[in-house]
Amino acid sequence: MTEHLCSAKGCRQDATWAIRWNNPTLHEPTRRKVWLACDDHRESLRDFLALRGFVKDVVRIDELLPTDG
Repeated sequence: MTEHLCSAKGCRQDATWAIRWNNPTLHEPTRRKVWLACDDHRESLRDFLALRGFVKDVVRIDELLPTDG
């Protein structure tokens, strides 16, 4: 079994969300990086990436694709 922990600094909760993002100055347009988030940190992590224009979408962790990451 794979353990999925929230990406928020210091958080050790199980992740239930995946925030797929892309930094267009560094990544190909189709590349998707992923931050994992628990319910408590989903919005703050998404907002951090959204301020920079990086967020592509937010999905449940079980919706991640093999090409994500």
